[in-house]
Amino acid sequence: MTAHILGIETSCDETAAAVIKDGRWILSNVVATQMDLHAQYGGVFPEIASRQHILSIMPVIRQAMGEAQVTWDDLDAVAVVYGPGLPGSLLVGVNVAKGLALGRDLPLVGINHIEAHILTNWLAINGEPPPIEFPLVCLIVSGGHSELVLMRSFGQYERLGGTIDDAAGEAFDKVGRLLGLPYPGGPAIEQTARDGNPAAFSLPRAWLRGTYDFSFSGLKTAVLHVVQKYEAQPPKPRPGGTRRKLSMPAALVRPLPVANLAASFQAAVVDVLAEKTRQAASEFEVRCVLLAGGVAANQTLCRSVRERLDVPVYCPPPDLCTDNATGVGVAGYHALRGGRVSDWDLDVLPGLRLA
Repeated sequence: MTAHILGIETSCDETAAAVIKDGRWILSNVVATQMDLHAQYGGVFPEIASRQHILSIMPVIRQAMGEAQVTWDDLDAVAVVYGPGLPGSLLVGVNVAKGLALGRDLPLVGINHIEAHILTNWLAINGEPPPIEFPLVCLIVSGGHSELVLMRSFGQYERLGGTIDDAAGEAFDKVGRLLGLPYPGGPAIEQTARDGNPAAFSLPRAWLRGTYDFSFSGLKTAVLHVVQKYEAQPPKPRPGGTRRKLSMPAALVRPLPVANLAASFQAAVVDVLAEKTRQAASEFEVRCVLLAGGVAANQTLCRSVRERLDVPVYCPPPDLCTDNATGVGVAGYHALRGGRVSDWDLDVLPGLRLA
């Protein structure tokens, strides 16, 4: 089946469109980032994200169509993420996709954001597509998700476990702020950690034995306690205007070893993610392992997973790990091929689960 799919992604703060051929080949991939807009808040400001999507989405779609050198008559479907994500952001993408599909008499295909991340692994990068075989285990790690999924075929997912508190990417962002690093925290911590010693601090690992679940809240708190030991907090004003004395003598205030702490934190996160992935791959006797999501761009994580496994490990290039619409196009192709087309009453589902 030969098909050209227009994919649209607006689940968070990236406005993205891509044209994918036959679920494998990237004809175009355009992303309008809002990173600079949200950096001043240390995270995504939902209302700003929604408004910026409205301004960016049609120029992004036109650019994607132009770069792919396709017309509306060349397209076979419009695929769009309808969850999970920020409600206002999702609404922009879904409503535009509905209008385009209806106006051009094209099938509309609603796509799960997490599935789009996973299926990015099937794209051909610099040559032939990777020889991915089922069954497989996929580790999805991003700002909002940390999940282990067993995949037996396209569209067949079994959730093995996930985060019970902070997602891995969220923990990276929060610890990045504690260390005074720029937003987003993931790339900043990875870069800073290159100059640090991952064994400098003994930080906790929440193994949650007997499950494939994750927890990073305790690790984040442990980093906070280390920061507080190194740097005295500024005294808070009392109601009468007087100030309390510092809780420790000034002589004990030491500069924070940011690189060592970043490296130790990253090592703790990677250790748990990689080991749980190894255990799942062994238990279910999979043929390969996939990584997906923004945190999958972390090269230390990719390397650690590969070192622990004796089956092939696939991970998209870093620029395809973060939010983009290429995986939406891949997922749209397989949905169309399987006859899974959405009705015109498709609505956004901010809490949509994969399985």
